[in-house]
Parts: sequence; C-alpha cells; structure tokens
Amino acid sequence: MSTHPLHLDVPEGLPFIDFTREFDAPVAAVFRAHADPELVRQWLGPRGYEMTVEQFDFRSGGTYRYTHVDPDGNAYGFRGSLHTVRENELAIQTFEFDGAPDVVSIETLRFVDLGDGRTRLEGHSVYPSVEARDAMAQSGMETGMSQGYERLEEVLADRRTTRV
Repeated sequence: MSTHPLHLDVPEGLPFIDFTREFDAPVAAVFRAHADPELVRQWLGPRGYEMTVEQFDFRSGGTYRYTHVDPDGNAYGFRGSLHTVRENELAIQTFEFDGAPDVVSIETLRFVDLGDGRTRLEGHSVYPSVEARDAMAQSGMETGMSQGYERLEEVLADRRTTRV
C-alpha cells in the first residue's frame, strides 16, 4: 500500500473531477514516466491488465491511442489529443473511452515540484455533462487510478535503484 494515496474530488452537480497524488520522485522522472510510451505501458491502468500502445506522441499537437485488456480478455480502448505539453510542468489533453463514444473530457495535469525530490500531480478533468462525469466516477475509475499510480510509484522506485 502506498504512503501517498490518491485524493479525488467529485463535487456534487458540477461536471468535473479533480485529483492529487504525490510521489517520492523528482518532477523530471514523473514527467518522463508520463511521456515515454514504454514507461506508460508499465504503469497505466489497473493491476492485472495488459496494455498495448498503438500510438503515443506526448507533445503539443500529438495524439495517443492504447488498449487495456483485462484478465478475462475484455478490451478497453482509449484515445485523445494533446493540446499543450510543457516539459516537467503541464499536459492538457482530451480523453475518450471507446465504450462511451462522443463523451470527450478535457484533462489538465500539472507536475508540481515539492522540493527534496518529491512531486505532486494535480489533475482536473472536465466532462460534457454532470451525467457523463458521474458515469466516469462510477466506472471504477478511482480503483484504476489508485492502482495505476501505485504501479507508477513502483516503476519510479525501480528506476531509482537501477540508475547508473
């Protein structure tokens, strides 16, 4: 279990979700783990799911597409466009789940340097309606995010111990 839990804020009647999560790793390492498709594949999503990255261009104007496959073989595809990426600082992107076509959220992710080699991620996702936001919040999103960020913590720790 992580010493840094995921904090979600799902305000009643508003079409957004905010989250924060801290890591005992420098901003550059946390940013790279979001930008490098091989590293993303190692941590994004729930435990026990396999991830295939079809496209991943983490830069302003880039796009991404990936698929998670659960232990029963069910596939879940996701795609989006990156509007703005500022290295070690910010990423603004769209996010769409294949299972809910035409429901596109706009997400902002800030990489905040806390000093002493620590980082806080601050996320803000805006949905087209409160109903769409509620469907996302009730989809198991919190579990998937929590497990994914625990996995990211493990990837970051492994990279620190194997750094040359």
